[in-house]
Amino acid sequence: MTHDFTNQTALITGGTRGIGRAITEAFLAAGARVIATYVSNEEAALEFRRVNGAHADRIDLRKCDVADYEQVEALFRSLDGEYKDGIDILVNNSGVRKDSVLAMMKVQDWHDVVNINLSGTFNMCKFGVLTMMRKRYGRIINITSPCGDFGFAGQANYAASKAGQVGLTRSLSKEVATRGITVNCVSPGFIGTDLIKDLPDTLRKQYLDQVPLKRFGNPEEVAACVLFLASKEAAYVTGSVLEVTGGL
Repeated sequence: MTHDFTNQTALITGGTRGIGRAITEAFLAAGARVIATYVSNEEAALEFRRVNGAHADRIDLRKCDVADYEQVEALFRSLDGEYKDGIDILVNNSGVRKDSVLAMMKVQDWHDVVNINLSGTFNMCKFGVLTMMRKRYGRIINITSPCGDFGFAGQANYAASKAGQVGLTRSLSKEVATRGITVNCVSPGFIGTDLIKDLPDTLRKQYLDQVPLKRFGNPEEVAACVLFLASKEAAYVTGSVLEVTGGL
């Protein structure tokens, strides 16, 4: 299936690195205008723009901490003034891991992960829905994780945030369905990005042994699923979780 997102605008959080970068590049290749947010790594963001210079006129980089409600509100206020046709697609990809067994977990690590992964999704969805409701069309895709179902040891904060994303997605999908807005999740398993590079070799092998396809996925495979859910062809898919896990 070939997707054409010409004249559509996609907003992708964490859109300059890892899975987010692959999603941004896929939308650019399909003709979309893309607003990609980042938090602090301006060097990586500028490098992303340089590498994708062929699409420079359709790349809009914005610095925004999705966990900060006021920053998100300011972002959408700015976008409402600059993008008169609004936002068509919102991909909530920003996420962090701060692993530790629960009994030893720092309180701040709990709050940081939940605030970015879950509250950040709430913040972006709240303002995203408001702009989409005005045009009675929209696609929201939240990047979650099978960890929310399996609950891997040492990731109670991450698992809780990802399970929360699924619950939020299913509730919101029912609230906005009559406005032509769909809300879905893509749930990547073990994908070869910076997010898993810091895993010890023994743990990497343990995780790889769990995957029936016997390999880690790549970001482009996740991006392909996001593009499908963002397409007009996926108009009857909402409140769903599309797993990209190699069979976990």
